Amino acid sequence: MNPRTKYAILILLLAANLLNYIDRQILFAVFPLIKADFRLSDTQLGLLGSAFMLSYMFFAPILGWLGDHIRHVRLASMGLAFWSMATALSGIAVTYGTLLFSRALVGIGEASFGVVSPGILSEVFSREVRGRILSFFYLAIPVGSALGYLLGGILAFHYGWQAAFLLVALPGLFLVIPIWRIPLKTPHTAADHPAVCRSFSYEPYRALLRNRSYILNALAMAAMTFALGGLAQWIPSFIYRYHHLDIMAANTVFGAITVAAGITGTLLGGWLGDVFQKKTQKGYLLVSAAGFFLSIPCCIFAILTPHLTACMFAIFLAECLLFLNTGPLNTVIVNVAHPLYRATAFAVNIFFIHALGDAISPTIIGWLSDLYELRLAMLIAPLFIFLALLFCLVCCRFIDEDTSRIETMCADQT
Repeated sequence: MNPRTKYAILILLLAANLLNYIDRQILFAVFPLIKADFRLSDTQLGLLGSAFMLSYMFFAPILGWLGDHIRHVRLASMGLAFWSMATALSGIAVTYGTLLFSRALVGIGEASFGVVSPGILSEVFSREVRGRILSFFYLAIPVGSALGYLLGGILAFHYGWQAAFLLVALPGLFLVIPIWRIPLKTPHTAADHPAVCRSFSYEPYRALLRNRSYILNALAMAAMTFALGGLAQWIPSFIYRYHHLDIMAANTVFGAITVAAGITGTLLGGWLGDVFQKKTQKGYLLVSAAGFFLSIPCCIFAILTPHLTACMFAIFLAECLLFLNTGPLNTVIVNVAHPLYRATAFAVNIFFIHALGDAISPTIIGWLSDLYELRLAMLIAPLFIFLALLFCLVCCRFIDEDTSRIETMCADQT
């Protein structure tokens, strides 16, 4: 495959991933309007975010198995079509229950794309550049999230929150056929290996559960996801309540900060990860751990300061440092998982990080906010960032052995 085709595939998947995060995050931009229209408590608002994550994580293992047995591009394409139509359904919801259901459907579609897209890129690009390639692909997290806040705030301010959902749903449908037709060199699925296929029900999961680096890396990502997911969903409301900006201004400011911090942190993390990985197998983990360590005081300061400018600057630093881990920790999954089981590896990882992370953190923060106040509730996030740091450091003890074992297994099977 020539370089031009490879990078065209990367751009196409990045575009789909941008829409993934726009459609995911736009909900949180319009929280205040939905709260007023449906007269919801903060706990009920948090459940809207949790509904998405619960379906995302529960369907991910099923879709991961499916992704290892059909062509990855087929599942990615169908997932994109499904979540785009579910986002449109959110725009015509007239009751809280309908909106809750539509957000759960969005989670199913996005899980279909999420479990196979890193595997597609790992088939297209070599091991030496995976950190940078996946970092570029995961730029969609900050940029797409920021666009979700920006578009949600602007469209909802002018046209209402229902129109915001309908307008962001449309672009995804134009990418369905191009992704379906991505020209991978080989299908590279477990179905192509009959001996492997017979044991699919058990062996991939056994292998992953025996892989200490995989489990510890997943726990680090789960703790980080708890913190970042909870903060991402509540920061626009936090700015709206404590710093008295209107919904458009709050989402515009936070969206702009997320774009700048996310691009800087994600690209820097991918580059630093590849640089340090050449020196030690612990390189990706050490870069992530450093980001977690430095982000904790920034996060605490951002929540507690009464000054808007200082709060925004601290949020920028915290996000930049947290996004350092995006490329490195996802690359660890690729490196410690057998190629035939990568979709399953990402699916199980999705289940873990969301079950223990942002499937529950928005509701927990909302519940604590109802009991106390939002500012105090959000202070739970730095504690979980500290846990992510600890898991990364423990994972460093096992990464050399686990990576070497996978490389040996792959060499023996070729």
